[in-house]
Amino acid sequence: MSEAQSLFAVLRQSADTDCVAALERLVRDAPDRRLARINVLEFAGREGLKEERTIATFLQAAQIGLLDMSWNVLCPSCSGVLDANTSLKSVRSQEYYCAFCNLNNEPTLDDMVEVSFTVNPRVRRIAVHDPDQLPLWEYYRQVFWGRGVDLPEEGLEAAMQQVTLDAVELPAGEKAFLSLQLPAGFVIVLEPVSHAAQFINVTGEPTQDRQNVTLVYNNLRAPTGEITLRPGTIRLSLENRTATRALPTVWVVDDKFAALVGKRRPFLTAKRLLSNQTFRDIYRTDTLDVDQRLKITSLTFLFTDLKGSTELYERVGDLVAFDLVREHFRTLNEIVAAEGGAVVKTIGDAVMATFLTPDHALSAALRMREAMRRLNSTHGREDLLLKIGIHEGPCLAVNLNERQDYFGQTVNIASRVQGLAQTRSILATAPVIDNPKSAEVLSSNGQKPMAQSHPLRGVAAEVAVYEIP
Repeated sequence: MSEAQSLFAVLRQSADTDCVAALERLVRDAPDRRLARINVLEFAGREGLKEERTIATFLQAAQIGLLDMSWNVLCPSCSGVLDANTSLKSVRSQEYYCAFCNLNNEPTLDDMVEVSFTVNPRVRRIAVHDPDQLPLWEYYRQVFWGRGVDLPEEGLEAAMQQVTLDAVELPAGEKAFLSLQLPAGFVIVLEPVSHAAQFINVTGEPTQDRQNVTLVYNNLRAPTGEITLRPGTIRLSLENRTATRALPTVWVVDDKFAALVGKRRPFLTAKRLLSNQTFRDIYRTDTLDVDQRLKITSLTFLFTDLKGSTELYERVGDLVAFDLVREHFRTLNEIVAAEGGAVVKTIGDAVMATFLTPDHALSAALRMREAMRRLNSTHGREDLLLKIGIHEGPCLAVNLNERQDYFGQTVNIASRVQGLAQTRSILATAPVIDNPKSAEVLSSNGQKPMAQSHPLRGVAAEVAVYEIP
């Protein structure tokens, strides 16, 4: 039995059967380019699979060594990969510079860090395992751009040639000279390996004189320069002083170019993965460094607590109460996972969970309340009285007490909103209720939130809070 067959046999023991079968077909039959930085969401859609099950399968495949996981920092403008990391721990919180767009951006986990998967070379060796050997346009597809860029599956080279004046592969230490006719407009000379760019603003009257430009590639990432030239002939002198090949490409940036490289599709973000229960179960403490602080611009927090749990232990005894509380935790965990969220931690009888969007948190809260009602009906007593608070906003992903956690005022408000809740109450703030998809959830359940206003400790202004009856 080959190593790949052995690893798939292991994967089948824990992962979704259909997802494993689809992944095995991909590894066995797909062309190399489709096994490099796999976009899990695109793969799930193409195969007709549930996204959450597919993500879980890929995570389990990475855990056993079938796939290698990569955390890619993207430029939010062009979706170029500015940095590729084998761990989130390597993603720095300082700004990343994109030469292509001439922009500095502070990374956020919402849409600037994508998570992709590449087949491990022990399972199948593919071209991207030796990126210096990739053809020019496949280098752009497989290495330079992120998985959210929707490039043509077939005929990429022909499509790129339509917007390219010239391109050359320049070995380490070599020089090259290109003679080109510059059209009026905007031209970029981009070198994707070193992420160096030169902007050329081509304007004015055409000239018969030859214009000369020299570009030297080294290991320094200098700011993008801009020069102004006139339409006409240019002699472009290129020198590669790096230890690897360079791939300078001369592009005409126009509507045709934007149409080719501007299409986007969904991809798996770091934010989504951190709120994935399978990821948290597998990686637990090995996610962030102690001193690392990474921003998330929007995350929804749900806090729960059991009302009167102390009295419950006194009333029914430790053993019965323990079984009831454990059943309550198991039920809440199942609901959180089913709504695409993750349990961050439990504190006594309380739960802190995260969701990508407010509507999923609200749907989970309604399901939790109904589930507690059913449990109480089954046991014939009103023992499990759940209080729930929900809030959405920005936060920091951090490492606290040897676990991946969250920090910030959004977390504080969510916790304190839960503290206002009475027996069986669901309280949510305005950002949750005002979300358009939340309105759909409430409408489908026949719920009409009732506005309240409460002072919260540590919050200067009163916070609009809504009770879901």
